[in-house]
Amino acid sequence: MTHQAPDGEEGAAPYLPSRGGLPTLRRAAADCRGCPLYKDATQTVFGSGTRSARLMLIGEQPGDQEDVRGLPFVGPAGKLLRKALGEAGLSEKDAYLTNAVKHFKFERQGSGRRRIHKTPDLHELKACRPWLAAELKAVDPELVVALGATAGKALLDSSFRVGEQRGLLLPAPDWDDLGHAAASSGAAPGHGLVCTVHPSAVLRADDRESAYEGLLADLGVAAEALASGGR
Repeated sequence: MTHQAPDGEEGAAPYLPSRGGLPTLRRAAADCRGCPLYKDATQTVFGSGTRSARLMLIGEQPGDQEDVRGLPFVGPAGKLLRKALGEAGLSEKDAYLTNAVKHFKFERQGSGRRRIHKTPDLHELKACRPWLAAELKAVDPELVVALGATAGKALLDSSFRVGEQRGLLLPAPDWDDLGHAAASSGAAPGHGLVCTVHPSAVLRADDRESAYEGLLADLGVAAEALASGGR
């Protein structure tokens, strides 16, 4: 059973079901009103993948195409990510894809027809964090890949910087204590974390080839960790 709070006031926690797996979480998330983002978005975009996934990839938020289709990573950035996963030796079939924030945050441009991505703020990250923690608990992946600064902040804390921590195999934070520095909160025993850029940053880069090679190198660290047991 879910206990709902007033729209947009108390975060996602009151909307989480007290029991059930990923299908139950997905159904409950569709009715989430834990922050104001639901008001303009088309729908909640929950994670996609198998319950037994060894790898979880976490992005920032759904984009325009994801918001329309209701699935994560189905736009240009998702296409590039899937290409990179294959080249790094990571199987999409063994992965769970999701975002730190489940609703599309955007602003209208020009005539108002085009929706331009806006980065979620810390309040929105905190509000949506219970869904991410619930996904992590349900899947319990051996390895997590944080795609971009927003995902890193959702997992660790607001001081996270991609440039300082990308490409390193780090201990993953405890699933019950997301959003705090790993040093102070402890870590999930034996679970790994690799941080890298979001594939959309590669698409925006002046030197796209170099940016893509950097993403591929970071995913290679994840592939090596899984090949060696991940935990």
